[in-house]
Amino acid sequence: MARYHGPVCKLCRREGMKIFLKGERCYTDKCSFDRRPYPPGQHGQRRMKFTEYGIRLREKQKVRRIYGMLEKQFKRYFSDADRQKGVTGENFLSLLERRLDSVTYRLGFASTRAEARQRVLHRHILVNGKIVNIPSYRIQAGDEISVKEKSRTHTRIVESLAGADRRGVPEWLELDKGEFKGVAKTLPHREAITLPITEQLIVEFYSR
Repeated sequence: MARYHGPVCKLCRREGMKIFLKGERCYTDKCSFDRRPYPPGQHGQRRMKFTEYGIRLREKQKVRRIYGMLEKQFKRYFSDADRQKGVTGENFLSLLERRLDSVTYRLGFASTRAEARQRVLHRHILVNGKIVNIPSYRIQAGDEISVKEKSRTHTRIVESLAGADRRGVPEWLELDKGEFKGVAKTLPHREAITLPITEQLIVEFYSR
């Protein structure tokens, strides 16, 4: 599947907030958003007015970029959430959080979701003791996610895990740093997803 390969710092500036696409760099003085907290381009410092449509579009684009998806796949997740029982917006965020690449990032086995996707594709991640190399694999309650034993000495994985406390591990996941593994205690609920997301705007965008 096609991926975005352009400069990711521009995406943070476009959305007007840090979405931590550069991992540890986002916590340093080198962060582009801290140095230039306005949209990219020659008109970026102009005051911008958003229409109702524009507000909903920006929220949708922000969440899509946080989770590193292109439009077709992102919309398919929304359609899946819309068919489920319950609140569509909450179902939608839960499905996004349950992706294996997202859980790998949340547990600290990677410093960004893009890096987590690479970990999964390169067969470093196990689910219930078996290699799973599909980033969109959907985690279930009770699943154990771990790093393959031969991969536990990789410098990037060790460094990423060391920074897990700063990024925070969601309450629906339980991390055992010493064993390089985590467990999905439950499915993610809305209160456990602390990202600055207004999912109702995305529901309204796709329901227009």
